[in-house]
Amino acid sequence: MKRIFTLCAALMMVTTLATAQDAESVSLSAGKWTTSSTPALKVSEFFFDNWATSGNSQIDATATFFGNYKYTHPKFVWDNIADLAYGYAWQDLSDDEDQPFFETKRKSNDKIDLTSAISWNAYKGWGASFTANLKTQFGKGFEYSGIGNHQDERVISNFFAPAYLTTALSFEHKRSDWSVSLSFLTGKTTFVYDNSLIAQGRNYGVLQDENFDPSDPTTFNHAYFALGSYIKAQYLKKDFLPNLDLYARAELFYDYKKPKNMAWGENMATESKYTLVEDETWEALQGKNWFGKRAFETDLDFELKLDYRLATFISANFALNLKWDTDFSGMGKWGHWQVYQMAGVQFYLNIKTPKN
Repeated sequence: MKRIFTLCAALMMVTTLATAQDAESVSLSAGKWTTSSTPALKVSEFFFDNWATSGNSQIDATATFFGNYKYTHPKFVWDNIADLAYGYAWQDLSDDEDQPFFETKRKSNDKIDLTSAISWNAYKGWGASFTANLKTQFGKGFEYSGIGNHQDERVISNFFAPAYLTTALSFEHKRSDWSVSLSFLTGKTTFVYDNSLIAQGRNYGVLQDENFDPSDPTTFNHAYFALGSYIKAQYLKKDFLPNLDLYARAELFYDYKKPKNMAWGENMATESKYTLVEDETWEALQGKNWFGKRAFETDLDFELKLDYRLATFISANFALNLKWDTDFSGMGKWGHWQVYQMAGVQFYLNIKTPKN
């Protein structure tokens, strides 16, 4: 909770210095700032009682913040983005009359995504850029079993467990609504600063040494650095249709050391640092062709957001986030796929700084 208050306080300081939802520009000596900040509360509610096709009642509340702070200079552009979310769902899952209504509480969203990028334009939209991106979460993530007073929670993630820091020197092509960047020299550092998760084997790709002892934290490695290729494409269109905004983002990362870590040869079952998921076998993995192996090793992060403005402070929205990461050991038949989908109504607040 202290982390949440600290980060919110920092965001409020940034917002106080320079924010404007309508992208107001403040002229500086050599360039100008274009900024926008949108804190919001998303609420969705379902109620079922004696409903023939069945269903579970639920209330979901998610606080979000999206801020974009861009400094445009005649020679370069410095773009900073903060994308934050934290939410809980209260669900009515029990038929037991002794259980209270909405007896089961579960976390529904938790996201910290911070990006800072500086780019230089060379020729007709082509240029170079340096980007740093940090992804993690505010608090503990759980795998749930049972409901209500009988619900069990097993911690599977935490603040900076994992966290991903990606730094890339890229070639970039920009247009008014979209951009594509390509880097063959990208560093991606994975952090897991929770000893209990490492002891359970939830390393999220942070490789351990041969002397690793689950009972001895002094033998733990908490970070893994990967050097690889990185592709990012994003599209943002205001009024894609009347009152409808569209945002789409896709990121691909390939670790040059991944084939060695996978150990694709005949001794893969004993030499590989990869963890099998449900219904997966070493024989099936070895049967993949060259392209299939490279696709299997590549990390994917895809995000889609739709926002339809119903009124000045109210909008209906849809969000989808798909991730593929073989360093994530998976739960159940989803394996390495991570899927998040949300639809609801959003109440948001526009924060503006006074003009000079």
